[in-house]
Amino acid sequence: MKTEPTSDMQFFVLVARHGSLAAAARAIDLTPPAATKRLAALESRLGVRLLNRTTRSISLTSEGETYLQHATRILAEIKEMEDAVSQARSTPRGLLRVNATLGFGRTTIAPLVSAFAARYPEVEVQMEVTDRPIDLVESGFDLAIRFGALPDKRLNARRIMSNRRFLCASPAYLERNGTPSSLADLARHRCIIHRQNDDAYGIWRFMHQDQSEVIKVHSMLSSNDGDIVLGWALDGHGILIRSEWDLARYLDSGRLKVVLPEFALPSADLYVYYPSRRNQTIRARAFIDFLVEHFQMPKDRPRKHSFTNKK
Repeated sequence: MKTEPTSDMQFFVLVARHGSLAAAARAIDLTPPAATKRLAALESRLGVRLLNRTTRSISLTSEGETYLQHATRILAEIKEMEDAVSQARSTPRGLLRVNATLGFGRTTIAPLVSAFAARYPEVEVQMEVTDRPIDLVESGFDLAIRFGALPDKRLNARRIMSNRRFLCASPAYLERNGTPSSLADLARHRCIIHRQNDDAYGIWRFMHQDQSEVIKVHSMLSSNDGDIVLGWALDGHGILIRSEWDLARYLDSGRLKVVLPEFALPSADLYVYYPSRRNQTIRARAFIDFLVEHFQMPKDRPRKHSFTNKK
C-alpha cells in the first residue's frame, strides 16, 4: 500500500484521536482490515511499532507518542501555510464566536458585527456579552474584545485603539465642593467607584513625574456597570475615573470636566484577544482586520483632548 507521508500522518492522528482503528476506518470510509493493513505498512516503513493493540483497546508506544507529537505539529504548519497562500482568494465563511463587554459590546461592537455580516454574508457570527473574565479556549470563543490588558499571558492580543483614562466631575459638583489641586485633596471629596473584576476597592493608582502614587478614596456610590457610574457623575454626585472613549462627548459639551490632569492613570486601551495565530481561521482574521479598520477611521475616534489644570 503506497501512501504519501502527509496522508500517513493524517491517518495516524485520526487513529490516536479516536482511540480505535475501527472508528478511524469508519471516519475515512475504509474497511477495518484495510485500516489494519495501512497501519502495518506505516510501521514497516518506519521500522518501529507505533501502537500496542489488544482485542479491546489500543495504546501508543513511546515511538507512537513521538510520531503523534511531530505529526500534529507538521500538519498544523501545513494548514497554516495553505491558509496563508490561499487567503487572498478565500472568502471568509463558517462560524465565528465573539465575546465583548456588556455596555461597549451592545453600543459599539454589535453595530460593527452588523456591518461585518453585511460585508461577509457567509460568516455566521455568535456574539455574547459579559463583563466577567472568560477562558477563550474552554468557552470556545474565537476572540474577545476588552479594554485594558488581560491577565492571561497565554493569549495573543492586538491593540485596536489607544484610550487614556482621567478623573472627571460635573461643573455643578466642582462648584459646590471645589476643584481638587492635589491627590491628597481627594480624601475630602465624594468619589464614585466603578467596581471591575478583582480590583482593590477604592484604591486609585497614578503616575506623576515618573513616580507611582496610590490613594484610598471614599465612596458613597459604586457599581459594576460603567454606564451607571457615568450617569451618577453627570448628575453631580462626585469624582469618577473614566476613559477618553466614554468622556469625549461630555467633555466637548462641558457636562464633565477633567480634574488633576497632570496625574496619569493606567490606560484602558482596546484590545482584541485570541488564543493563537496558529490555525486562526480566515474569518477571525477578517473580523480583526475589520475592527482595526473601523477604529483607525478618524470619524470613529474620540477627539484627543489637551488638558491643563485650570482652577
